[in-house]
Amino acid sequence: MNDLTITPTDNGPYLVESSITLLDAEGNQYEVSDTVALCRCGHSNTKPFCDGTHEKTNFAAVNRTATSSNRMRTQVVASR
Repeated sequence: MNDLTITPTDNGPYLVESSITLLDAEGNQYEVSDTVALCRCGHSNTKPFCDGTHEKTNFAAVNRTATSSNRMRTQVVASR
C-alpha cells in the first residue's frame, strides 16, 4: 500500500509526498515519484505546480487542524 501525505504549508503550496499520478484540469497526467509542491495561490505559471509566485503575491493561508464544526461545513461544500 502506498502512503500518501498532503501537507498544506503556511502561506505556501500543498506538499504531496508519495508515488502518484496527478491529473490537471484538462486530464494531462504527471507521474510523481517523490515530493511535489502544488499551487494554492492561483498565480503560478506552472499550474498545477508551485513556482514560488505566492511569495510575490503575499498569499496568506495558515492551516491548522480543523475542529469538528468547521470540518463538517467543508465536507458539505465539497460534496456538492
